[in-house]
Amino acid sequence: MTTSIVLGPVLSFRGVSDDGHWRVTALVGFTNPMGGPAAPPPGMDCNGKPCPLPVLLLTHGKDEYWRYDLTVPMAKREQQVPFALHGHDATWHFTVPARGQAPRMAYVSCNGFSDPSGMRKLVRPANAVWADLLANHDRGLRPPNYPLDKEQLWHEERVHQQGVQRFHLLLMGGDQIYFDSIWEDIPQLKEWVGMSRDAQLGFKVTKTLEQAIETYYLKLYSQRWLPNKRKPWGQGDAPCDAADAMARTPTVMMWDDHDIFDGWGSYSPAMQHCPLFDVLFTHARRAFWVFQMQHALADLPDLALHPQSANLQQDPQYQPIVWQHQLRHDPLALPLLDAQPGFSAAYRMGPVALLVADLRTERSRTQIWGRHTWAAAQTWLQNLSKSTPAYKNAPCKHLLCMSSVPVVHPKLSLVEGLLDTFGQDHVQDSNADDLKDHWSHDDHEGERKRLLETLARTAQTLSLQATILSGDVHVAAWGTVTSRHSTPEAYWAPIVQFTSSAVVHPSLTGVAERLFLWTLNKTAAKPQNLDAQYTVEMMLFPGHNQYIMPARNWLALELDTAAQPRPKLWATWRCEGEKGFSNHLQVL
Repeated sequence: MTTSIVLGPVLSFRGVSDDGHWRVTALVGFTNPMGGPAAPPPGMDCNGKPCPLPVLLLTHGKDEYWRYDLTVPMAKREQQVPFALHGHDATWHFTVPARGQAPRMAYVSCNGFSDPSGMRKLVRPANAVWADLLANHDRGLRPPNYPLDKEQLWHEERVHQQGVQRFHLLLMGGDQIYFDSIWEDIPQLKEWVGMSRDAQLGFKVTKTLEQAIETYYLKLYSQRWLPNKRKPWGQGDAPCDAADAMARTPTVMMWDDHDIFDGWGSYSPAMQHCPLFDVLFTHARRAFWVFQMQHALADLPDLALHPQSANLQQDPQYQPIVWQHQLRHDPLALPLLDAQPGFSAAYRMGPVALLVADLRTERSRTQIWGRHTWAAAQTWLQNLSKSTPAYKNAPCKHLLCMSSVPVVHPKLSLVEGLLDTFGQDHVQDSNADDLKDHWSHDDHEGERKRLLETLARTAQTLSLQATILSGDVHVAAWGTVTSRHSTPEAYWAPIVQFTSSAVVHPSLTGVAERLFLWTLNKTAAKPQNLDAQYTVEMMLFPGHNQYIMPARNWLALELDTAAQPRPKLWATWRCEGEKGFSNHLQVL
């Protein structure tokens, strides 16, 4: 009997091994509807060879979630790799770059809705942007008579006609899933929302409620990432949705607030550490570890407060986790920064380095990263000058930093002040939480300067370009950070940020949102002088007469290492319109 798939396959990129292997895993969930002892999971073939036995990550009720090893040696030429589950009709493919080649990447964020009413604001189907990304990625997924524009024809000759897919990696910068519905779907939590603040803070979580919360966090991934209404794999035309994208491109994921619930980390200290919030975060963290990071639940240690953080009115300081020791038995462990309490990770891929920042584990109203994470990130950046065994004599030329929340964004000081005064501790008050989340908020301004100084120092020391990738704000935009006193010889390129959001969530479309958009554009026209050294400036969006593009979108990132004297990074937004998609190119 064919085992029923309830989730996946979801591909995950685990980094490049020292011996030049492109390490990829596939998460697949199976259900045992009859109960009783579960049958062994089906085998999987990759590139014509049997995969090693999968690793069990989680058992919950009748469902089991397994991780398969799809690691492939890199070759002189890039290669498209097929894989398939035994007993299932579908075959999937992903593309591995050639040895030394900079990977081609796509970036997305905000894969869902914070409010179901948002679906009514869409002028095209909910998965239209995913379908466009997949049509650009894999020619086999294009609908009949699919028209190719000038930009797509350029990639057709250089990629698709060579028998490979366009992207080697799919970077997912936050809000891969929206858990805000938990406040409506669990009756006791819906009642909690209507309680007085004192009653909320004193609310005790029963074992029954905690079990309901745990089940909600674990089950929603299957419901959202592989919906029941979707035809089974191999039966009928592909719907071209997030499930298709995650099954055909190895992902790099990092959570943001909606992967926990809206505004996580931006509540008052008393609310942030009340018993209910502690339980919600615990189970969101467990689910994230299994489904987005693809690690066995048994390998996740508890998050422990440092003894010096007993006073919860202060920024929480957590005990660092020695991840190299914690995951030493797992050859496919993610490259997590060591000695940090969160999940920040870092990758080296030839001329490209990728720093993936966890901005939620340690977040409070006045903190984004704790001291251990700052130390771990700075240590890793200092070692970027060293070559890796898989890329000998291949210096890093471009540093990408994934920051789920924009570092470069218009600063709305007046609105911040009003919401700081009147928008306190309401779990469904997304406007107040969103502005408190921003790096540019007054409470986070010091850390923003610290991040920019860290990236600028790295860029200057190693003569590389530092680029920030961000999402969250449901618009497309870009901006720069420049030093006001450095000479070209000392600092050859500004820090650039590309914002791409959202792939599913509606952009700014309502009347009130259009007024907010007008305010954003007006504010974006004025550069921000952070201090005596750094200036932050929003730039006109390519091919658009405003700074902010209010459209659902995704972003392509391709490094041209043949460009002289330095590699050039081509960034291309694909923005949704009523009649189709438009290309917006920027080159660094």
